[in-house]
This record gives sequence, structure tokens and C-alpha cells, in this order.
Amino acid sequence: MKTTLDLPDDLLVEAKMLAARRKTTLKAIVESALRREIRPVAEMESPDPEVFETGPLGFLVLKRRPGATPTTPEGIRRIQEALDEEDFQRATHPDVR
Repeated sequence: MKTTLDLPDDLLVEAKMLAARRKTTLKAIVESALRREIRPVAEMESPDPEVFETGPLGFLVLKRRPGATPTTPEGIRRIQEALDEEDFQRATHPDVR
């Protein structure tokens, strides 16, 4: 059956690039993604219950380990800034390790 989808331009470009890398069609990529998304949970591979739990939106999330520092947007930003700084230093000072 034919249908029309209205997708954001950036998503369509990424999907087409993925299809090209996989040497397949955009139709096959969309079909695979939809089948994976609507597949019943019972058919999916069972995740390790020691590692994963179902989050409030129904998605699997990593369980927080006792005593672990919670992940926050600020913490992620600090880590990304540190990684960006390392990349910058390597790019501007390639002989220093």
C-alpha cells in the first residue's frame, strides 16, 4: 500500500544516507524501523534485569547503581566540554601527548 510521510528534511537525508550505506532502499529502512518499533515486547530479546529497567515512558533505561552519581544535563555538558578541549589540544598541539 502506498502512503505519504511528511518527515523533517534532516531525518530524510539521514535515512537516505543510511540506505545508501547499507545498499538498500529508503522504503526498506522505513519498513524495518516501523517493524522494529511496533514489534511486541514479548518478541524482543529480554534485557538483563540487573542492568535495565523500564522507564516512565516505557523505554528501557540503565538502572542506577547504588551510590552512583546521577547523570544530569550539566554533567553531560561538562564531560563534552572536557572532550572538546582534549580534541582541540590534540589538533593544535599534535606533538604533545
